[in-house]
Amino acid sequence: MHNEPRTEGLQAAAAQPARVKVARRPLHGVLLLDKPLGLSSNQALQKAKWLLRAEKAGHTGTLDPAATGLLPLCFGAATKFSQVSLDADKVYEAQVRLGVTTDTGDAEGRVLRVTSVALDRSRLDAVLDRFRGEIDQVPPMHSALKHEGRPLYTYAREGVTLDRAPRRVRILALEASWDPLAPEHMTLRVRCSKGTYIRTLAQDIGAALGCGASLTALRRLASGPLSVDRAITLEALERLDEPGRQACLLPADELLHDWPAIELEPSEAARFITGLRRRVSQADCPAVRVYGPRVSQTTDRRPLLGSAHIRAGELIPDRLLSPPEIQAQA
Repeated sequence: MHNEPRTEGLQAAAAQPARVKVARRPLHGVLLLDKPLGLSSNQALQKAKWLLRAEKAGHTGTLDPAATGLLPLCFGAATKFSQVSLDADKVYEAQVRLGVTTDTGDAEGRVLRVTSVALDRSRLDAVLDRFRGEIDQVPPMHSALKHEGRPLYTYAREGVTLDRAPRRVRILALEASWDPLAPEHMTLRVRCSKGTYIRTLAQDIGAALGCGASLTALRRLASGPLSVDRAITLEALERLDEPGRQACLLPADELLHDWPAIELEPSEAARFITGLRRRVSQADCPAVRVYGPRVSQTTDRRPLLGSAHIRAGELIPDRLLSPPEIQAQA
């Protein structure tokens, strides 16, 4: 009958296993992840966040899906200092194919030109020297940089090329190695400022050599004081039990490792975390990490209270941890 209720769909739904909701928890710290090939930074973040059952997490700048290596992930209180890692200098190792030019600047693109490669050390050194220090780069069309709210790569996929203003970046160190018997394969090791496009750097070096070049692999080795040598893969993280995963979190102040430290006694610490300025005897400094009194009489460990700067004899708070975030370090 037409007015008879249908129960098949309800019965099928009831037969499906209930979806288990993961109970999230407040975690604070930094996970140094060795991002695998093929995953976006956000995909890697969400996987790690799920494995740790964390409430709040963020990454410190994107690493292309075609790149591997260090991706610092911030949880809880550490997210307040993620910009520090984002702004830090980076170290990369890049595999470059000389003599092959593609429309994307990497191995995924359409080959535009193939040229023979004749290379010697003195000529390569002379070219590399032109790219050390401050240089101007034109961002690639195949990038996430936005124009009128859309990433450039969406225009590139439509066959549209837009004018891009050059950007000033710093190449702090640049070294190359290659096998004279196979000169088309070159390895670049680069230490650079944030915002540097290694793919563009490889292309520009290839153009300066007269043979063209494209990137075949990219790995991030370091971000500021953080190194991939201390990082863990998603597979290794997944094999650990819950306490083992949590033990992989580094303290939030790992992001501030290069900054001078200021230690406050109880009364001063209480005022500092309310945002009040404090008189100090230290010289002016643009960024310091601030600690409170020792957590117990049996340890020298002090909890991080936040970041600050010193100007004209005053300690001026910048980013502060909340009382629960400070207590979590006890």
